Amino acid sequence: MATASKSSDMNRRGFLRVSFAAAGGLFVSLYLEPRFAFAQEAGGQPQAPKNYPPDAFVNIRPDGKIVIQVNRLEFGQGVQTALPMLLADELDADWSNVIADLAPAADVYKDPMFGIQMVGGSGSIAHSYQQYRELGAKTRAMLVAAAAERWNTTPAQCRTEASVVHGPGGRSATYAELAGDAARKPVPANVTLKKATELRFVGKKVKRLDSRPKCDGTLKFGLDLDLPGMKVAVVAHPPVFGARVKRIVDDEARRVEGVRDVFEIQLAKGSGVAVVADKFWPAKQARSRLKIEWDTTGLDKADSAELWTRYKQLGSTPGTVAVSNGDVKTLDQLPGDKRIVAEFEFPFLAHAPMEPLNTTIRFDGDRAEVWAGSQFQTVDQMAIAEVLGLKPEQVTFHTEMAGGGFGRRAVADSHVQREAATIAKRLRGTPLKLVWTREDDVQGGYYRPMHFHRVEVGIGADGLPAAWRHVIVGQSITADTPFAAFVVKNGVDSTMTEGVADTHYNLKNHHVSVHHPKVNVPVLWWRSVGHTHTAFVMETLIDELAMRARVDPIAYRRRLLKPEAKKLLRPLELLDTATARWRNRLPKGHALGISCHESFGTGVACAVDVSIENKRPRVHRAAVAVDCGLAVNPLSVESQFQAGLGFGLSQMMAKGAITLKDGVVEQRNFDGFVPPYIIDAPMAVDVHIVPSTEAPTGCGEPPVPVISPAVANALARLTGKRYRSLPLVSL
Repeated sequence: MATASKSSDMNRRGFLRVSFAAAGGLFVSLYLEPRFAFAQEAGGQPQAPKNYPPDAFVNIRPDGKIVIQVNRLEFGQGVQTALPMLLADELDADWSNVIADLAPAADVYKDPMFGIQMVGGSGSIAHSYQQYRELGAKTRAMLVAAAAERWNTTPAQCRTEASVVHGPGGRSATYAELAGDAARKPVPANVTLKKATELRFVGKKVKRLDSRPKCDGTLKFGLDLDLPGMKVAVVAHPPVFGARVKRIVDDEARRVEGVRDVFEIQLAKGSGVAVVADKFWPAKQARSRLKIEWDTTGLDKADSAELWTRYKQLGSTPGTVAVSNGDVKTLDQLPGDKRIVAEFEFPFLAHAPMEPLNTTIRFDGDRAEVWAGSQFQTVDQMAIAEVLGLKPEQVTFHTEMAGGGFGRRAVADSHVQREAATIAKRLRGTPLKLVWTREDDVQGGYYRPMHFHRVEVGIGADGLPAAWRHVIVGQSITADTPFAAFVVKNGVDSTMTEGVADTHYNLKNHHVSVHHPKVNVPVLWWRSVGHTHTAFVMETLIDELAMRARVDPIAYRRRLLKPEAKKLLRPLELLDTATARWRNRLPKGHALGISCHESFGTGVACAVDVSIENKRPRVHRAAVAVDCGLAVNPLSVESQFQAGLGFGLSQMMAKGAITLKDGVVEQRNFDGFVPPYIIDAPMAVDVHIVPSTEAPTGCGEPPVPVISPAVANALARLTGKRYRSLPLVSL
């Protein structure tokens, strides 16, 4: 790899570095200083820029192909297309020659806001929007400078289009032809980014780069990886979280043809038994023949029925204060007919991504190579290095395409990767793929925490809430993790109160408190995190208030929202206009449901047309209006919201809960934990995007919170009952 030429004029926000490879081609990388505390060293000082590989972000190859590295995991959200669109647009690249690659784990690929390489919080586009645009603009400026020097003219007399620089007198040169000279040019300290009207790709519907290979089956996921001589492992996990192996009888397991080893391993909590075989099937068959005696001494054996009793008791008392505005005692002065007392129950939920969790590792003693579909590359790379006794830079970590995740691949304790590394350490020199089967994942955690809400609402003479007392009970997701320092404030985990403590409704005498009980069940963020349950509580209660006031549900919300809540007011206005025709002409036996919610900087308003068929809700039509700032790729935004609504319905399914009995999860696979089927999904989904030139905000998670309260609100109009608990066991 040739050395890079450094710019003498460093941008205060970061630096570019370039090089010209021996095989030809311009390589560019950009580092932006992180703006989030997590990216700082223990001493509190920001990390200094480091020496990064020259081919970090852009590679203009001699054949004209432009390879753009994507610093995120792609698992269906469309980031593998959207981020290259940003860079290619500023670069004036020929889109037909753009290739997107998922970047490996490296410092240069860390999220500019969070300071670790990750996907989460719907921040991929929002956080790298400026970063990728600057990459494209500065690379273009260097190519233009090279062309201007070649033609003895000025950059101002040159223009670019479709990977070609055009100059005076009809001269032209392709980016590939200019790459070598451009690599020797100083990096411009500042560039002017395009105006919105000048963008050619951004804001337009662009077909995803991964669509065709996904459709024809040529795209490979982490689970598809097959290395020469590779072994496959599965692990027998304890039935009670944290239990340890007391005794193993493995004679029958070892007799299965293809089985190479059976041994106990340490887990994140407790221990398990690893089975290593030539292929997956013999490993799985052998595991089923193991006879294991487990030691559960001293362990809390969680039981759903007992937990609900405990949670309700806690919910009847004030907890740690999250918000306290005004005098909530106003509630106690109101008569009974001016008060609503509501209790809500939300169970544990599994993520159940379609591609089972997996990690492949080859450990060679002084180095390791890893292949995984990880949302937390930095965290997982460090965990693997720790297990293998290596430094993180000795672990080459390849980001593999993943088949869904919904938060499940972003785990602070890296338990899957740690298990894989532990087994690979014993198989030194031999590649090892660890597979968590569907049963492993459904029964072995990690889950969205179960929550209980108790809300008392006082109603004023104007029909609006005069007081709001809200108690939430649930486990903290981030307690005892590195994220606690940034998420838990004054004893309150904000992932549990988001959407309630920071509501955009103008609530008088507003008091929110929480209880964080300790439960022996591993919990994790589930797509849209706390908003999954807080939006349901808020939006069903707001709808109930609107019905009591006999005010149109859209009009009521617009009246109650704070004037500065533009991210919700604009979608509500667009939804009102875009759906008026069908909302006012619903067939007999159908009802309308409305909801709105803001999460991850994006406001969403939702309308659904619902009936009841065979004692289950039938969503005939759903419409959402979205304010996500600039929609980088409207096609991906539409896809995210269409799929996100379907995912959001999963918490309503009759068998959509994870329950425990005597410490053991009662569900095993999709027979017991039942996701939505085609019949449950909306028959039609209309996505309306609020026009905007503001910086983009999240789109991966904001669709999820709005659908279940909208459907519940429609059902309330059909049945006359208010639904306080999910899943909907009966109507």
